[in-house]
Amino acid sequence: MRNTCLLLCLFFTISSRVLAISCPVELGFNPGNDDSWQGWGGDLGNTRFNNSDNNPINSSTLQNLQLKWASGFDNVRSVIGNPALHGNRIFIGDENGKVYSLDRDSGCEDWIFQADNGVRTMPLVENINGRWTVFFGDRSANFYALDAVTGEQLWEAKVDDHPAAILTGAPQYVNLENASEDHRLIVPVSSGEEGLGAVPSYPCCSFQGSVVTLNALSGETIWKTYTIQEPVSENSDGKIGPSGAAIWSAPTIDIDSNLLFVTTGDAYSAPADIGTDAVIAMDLTSGNIRWINQGTSDDIWTVICMTPNAFDECGPDHDFGAPSILVTANDMDILAAGQKSGIVRAYDRQSGEILWQTALVDNTTEFGGKIVWGGASDANNSYWGINNNVIAAVSHEDGSILWAVDFPPVAGMESHPGLEGPVTLSHDVLFSGSWDGMLRALSSSSGEVLWDFNTAVNFETVNDVAANGGSLGAVGQVVEDGLLLVTSGYVGVKNGATGNVLLVFELVP
Repeated sequence: MRNTCLLLCLFFTISSRVLAISCPVELGFNPGNDDSWQGWGGDLGNTRFNNSDNNPINSSTLQNLQLKWASGFDNVRSVIGNPALHGNRIFIGDENGKVYSLDRDSGCEDWIFQADNGVRTMPLVENINGRWTVFFGDRSANFYALDAVTGEQLWEAKVDDHPAAILTGAPQYVNLENASEDHRLIVPVSSGEEGLGAVPSYPCCSFQGSVVTLNALSGETIWKTYTIQEPVSENSDGKIGPSGAAIWSAPTIDIDSNLLFVTTGDAYSAPADIGTDAVIAMDLTSGNIRWINQGTSDDIWTVICMTPNAFDECGPDHDFGAPSILVTANDMDILAAGQKSGIVRAYDRQSGEILWQTALVDNTTEFGGKIVWGGASDANNSYWGINNNVIAAVSHEDGSILWAVDFPPVAGMESHPGLEGPVTLSHDVLFSGSWDGMLRALSSSSGEVLWDFNTAVNFETVNDVAANGGSLGAVGQVVEDGLLLVTSGYVGVKNGATGNVLLVFELVP
């Protein structure tokens, strides 16, 4: 960790990362207003919807949106980190484990922290007992707390000892005032064992997904609940299981009902437990499972299924990559979730009963992900990007499709089709990034394109790192306080176009 910005400005030296002439001598940390975009989904309900008065980006101002600055990630070919804006700072991690604190106006690097492995989780910024703290996890299942002002490490916790455990989904923070340990972090645990399952010598498989609740002040575990309740064992055929049910995305929190919801990944080995490809409700205080509703049964899948050594039981890989969303319809509090099968469902939050379900694709049983990393929701509808190049709006009232618009890849990028990344809603504007590198702003009422920007080009950067954009994949756009944050360049499992850039857009007069 280093305070690049302050040192460079004091000694007037030039760095390959920061231009000293544009760097303030003392940035300080102004946390901004209390209704900032928080966590991966903007709020505890993962709506990815910002209709705050402090957010001026809407259909009437959109044409004044221009690129403010670009920053390159050094020695990076795929941008996996999600940016977080809080006050005058932007926090983001990269695949090499560097976590940056950047000045929102200049892109100046105020501090850089080196984690033990790549950082994909979106940093979470919270005021804990008067101290602004940044929380995030890495791809070795380590979870960190840093001082937001200085980058100083406050604590580090290992949340899972399995050698394949990784952290991809962003944490959530809750303050349970009546609990003995009130400041709590909700951390989802995922796995790289889906890839290891393709290695012939690897004993597949033993990882089981979980939710871990940590004390935000110390990092100590308060409770841990596995998504699969049956312990791993070896059967008479020498195979290991049940396994899988990783949690790829951020938990969804219903404070009023004291519930948290997670969506889970597929099984890695037989038997495919009911906790795989499922939506699971847990008690927020204790972690006890309230209900499980499985979307696809017997979905056993690892990377070996894409090789000549594929086994007969290979499933369609239809797990949940996207978190669920808290919505209200027909005077009912419901939960909306999009599955990789292309089906969107509404659940009763208390019982898990399916209230309606809508297929956004013609074939919901064929292999591959249709809805992958997440939708957005306003008061009436949810919006979903689909890997058949379509974005669709779905009514919360009955699941009817209000509109669906096709966006084929632009010329020269035909080999990169699909809309896999999370969408973001800013008042009446829906932002969506596609595998061809196009960033689009659509009317939420019709799907009409109001503004677009090609990110798959070279950029001049404020830190002098050579940078270019590429595919827009697993990372969604963040809209907050007049800024639009976009990362470009994601390889993923579809061999996306490489890139290494963070783009910051701003409304100009």
